[in-house]
Amino acid sequence: MLRGLYDWTMANAAGRHAWAILAAVSFAESSFFPIPPDVMLIPMMLADRKRAFLLAAWCAFFSVLGGIAGYAIGALLYDTLGLWLIALYGGGESVETFREGYAQYGTLIILIKGAVPMIPYKFVTILSGFAGYNFFAFVMWSIVVRFFMRFGLLALLIYWFGAPIRDFIEKRLELTILATLGTIIVGFLIVRYAF
Repeated sequence: MLRGLYDWTMANAAGRHAWAILAAVSFAESSFFPIPPDVMLIPMMLADRKRAFLLAAWCAFFSVLGGIAGYAIGALLYDTLGLWLIALYGGGESVETFREGYAQYGTLIILIKGAVPMIPYKFVTILSGFAGYNFFAFVMWSIVVRFFMRFGLLALLIYWFGAPIRDFIEKRLELTILATLGTIIVGFLIVRYAF
C-alpha cells in the first residue's frame, strides 16, 4: 500500500494540480493542518531536481502566508479558535509561561521552532500572535526560517544528492515513512510536554 501511494505521489508530482496542492498544504500546515508539506515537496523535488529551489520558494511563500493566518488566529481569535487548535494538538497547559518567554526570547523561538520539522510551525504562528510579537519581525523571521533554514536547505540537499536520496527512499520506503510519521508524533509529544 505504501509503495503504491509513493508511486502515485511521484507520478503526480509533475501533474497539473501539484503546485496548487503544495501551496494549499503549505498554507494550511502553518495555521491548522497537521501534516507538513514535505510529504509532497520531497517527491516533487525528486521528480525535477532543477526546480528544487523554485519549489522551496513556492512552499516557503505559502507557508509564510499561512503563518500570517496563524498569527491572526493567535492575535484575534485566541480565546476561541486558537485555544481549540492548541488543545487539539496537545499544547496549552502552560501557554501563559510560553507567552512570557516570548517577551524575552521571541526571535529565538521563531528561529528554532520554525526550522525544526518535529515541532509544528502552527504553534509558533498562533502563539506569536497571542504573545503580541511584533508582526513585521514575525513575517521577516518566518521568511528566513521557512526558506533559508527549512525548505531551502531541503532543496539544497536534494539538488546535490537527489539520485542517492531517491534510491535510499525507494529501497527503504516503509522505514522512511515510519521515520517521518515518528518525527511528526515526537513533535506533538514535545509540544504536549514541553509547553
